[in-house]
Amino acid sequence: MIFNRNFHLLEDKRAIFDWSSKQTYIALANMMTAAALIGIDSCPIEGFDPDAVNRILEEEGLLENGGFNVSFWAAFGYRAEDPHRPKTRNDMENIVKWV
Repeated sequence: MIFNRNFHLLEDKRAIFDWSSKQTYIALANMMTAAALIGIDSCPIEGFDPDAVNRILEEEGLLENGGFNVSFWAAFGYRAEDPHRPKTRNDMENIVKWV
Protein backbone atom coordinates (compact mmCIF):
# COMPACT_ATOMS: atom_id res chain seq x y z
CA MET A 1 0.00 0.00 0.00
CA ILE A 2 1.30 3.40 -0.93
CA PHE A 3 0.10 5.22 2.21
CA ASN A 4 1.78 2.63 4.43
CA ARG A 5 5.05 3.02 2.58
CA ASN A 6 4.92 6.82 2.72
CA PHE A 7 3.61 7.38 6.22
CA HIS A 8 4.38 4.09 8.02
CA LEU A 9 0.80 4.04 9.32
CA LEU A 10 0.45 0.30 9.65
CA GLU A 11 3.66 -0.08 11.64
CA ASP A 12 2.10 1.37 14.79
CA LYS A 13 -1.45 0.94 16.13
CA ARG A 14 -1.44 4.47 17.55
CA ALA A 15 -0.37 5.97 14.21
CA ILE A 16 -3.21 4.27 12.33
CA PHE A 17 -5.72 5.24 15.07
CA ASP A 18 -4.60 8.89 14.95
CA TRP A 19 -4.77 8.96 11.16
CA SER A 20 -8.19 7.28 11.18
CA SER A 21 -9.48 9.74 13.77
CA LYS A 22 -8.44 12.65 11.58
CA GLN A 23 -10.24 11.10 8.65
CA THR A 24 -13.44 10.68 10.68
CA TYR A 25 -13.42 14.40 11.45
CA ILE A 26 -13.93 15.02 7.72
CA ALA A 27 -17.13 12.96 7.84
CA LEU A 28 -18.14 14.60 11.12
CA ALA A 29 -17.82 18.07 9.61
CA ASN A 30 -20.08 17.04 6.72
CA MET A 31 -22.62 15.48 9.11
CA MET A 32 -22.71 18.63 11.25
CA THR A 33 -23.09 20.89 8.22
CA ALA A 34 -25.89 18.75 6.77
CA ALA A 35 -27.65 18.70 10.15
CA ALA A 36 -27.42 22.50 10.44
CA LEU A 37 -28.95 22.89 6.98
CA ILE A 38 -32.06 21.02 8.14
CA GLY A 39 -32.27 22.81 11.49
CA ILE A 40 -30.56 20.28 13.75
CA ASP A 41 -27.87 21.50 16.16
CA SER A 42 -24.78 19.43 16.85
CA CYS A 43 -21.70 19.36 19.03
CA PRO A 44 -18.51 17.28 18.70
CA ILE A 45 -17.41 15.77 22.01
CA GLU A 46 -13.95 14.80 23.17
CA GLY A 47 -12.53 14.56 26.68
CA PHE A 48 -14.24 11.32 27.65
CA ASP A 49 -12.71 8.17 29.13
CA PRO A 50 -12.01 6.11 25.97
CA ASP A 51 -11.31 2.88 27.88
CA ALA A 52 -14.67 3.08 29.68
CA VAL A 53 -16.57 3.97 26.49
CA ASN A 54 -14.87 1.24 24.47
CA ARG A 55 -15.60 -1.29 27.24
CA ILE A 56 -19.29 -0.38 27.34
CA LEU A 57 -19.64 -0.49 23.56
CA GLU A 58 -17.73 -3.77 23.37
CA GLU A 59 -20.06 -5.29 25.98
CA GLU A 60 -22.95 -4.30 23.71
CA GLY A 61 -21.23 -5.95 20.73
CA LEU A 62 -20.76 -2.68 18.86
CA LEU A 63 -16.98 -2.70 18.32
CA GLU A 64 -16.63 -5.99 16.44
CA ASN A 65 -14.54 -7.76 19.07
CA GLY A 66 -12.06 -4.94 19.57
CA GLY A 67 -11.73 -4.14 15.89
CA PHE A 68 -12.81 -0.53 16.46
CA ASN A 69 -12.26 2.21 19.02
CA VAL A 70 -14.09 5.47 19.67
CA SER A 71 -12.19 8.65 18.89
CA PHE A 72 -14.98 11.20 19.44
CA TRP A 73 -18.70 11.52 20.04
CA ALA A 74 -21.20 13.84 18.46
CA ALA A 75 -24.51 15.00 19.88
CA PHE A 76 -27.35 15.97 17.55
CA GLY A 77 -30.68 17.44 18.53
CA TYR A 78 -33.18 20.26 18.48
CA ARG A 79 -33.03 23.31 20.72
CA ALA A 80 -35.51 23.50 23.57
CA GLU A 81 -35.80 27.24 22.89
CA ASP A 82 -34.49 29.59 20.25
CA PRO A 83 -32.11 32.21 21.60
CA HIS A 84 -33.97 35.51 21.76
CA ARG A 85 -31.19 37.85 20.83
CA PRO A 86 -30.50 39.72 17.64
CA LYS A 87 -27.69 38.51 15.44
CA THR A 88 -24.62 40.68 15.52
CA ARG A 89 -22.16 41.25 12.75
CA ASN A 90 -18.84 43.03 12.76
CA ASP A 91 -18.19 45.44 9.95
CA MET A 92 -16.13 43.93 7.15
CA GLU A 93 -13.45 46.60 7.71
CA ASN A 94 -12.93 45.30 11.26
CA ILE A 95 -12.49 41.69 10.14
CA VAL A 96 -10.70 41.68 6.79
CA LYS A 97 -7.49 43.40 5.82
CA TRP A 98 -6.93 43.45 2.09
CA VAL A 99 -3.28 43.31 1.04
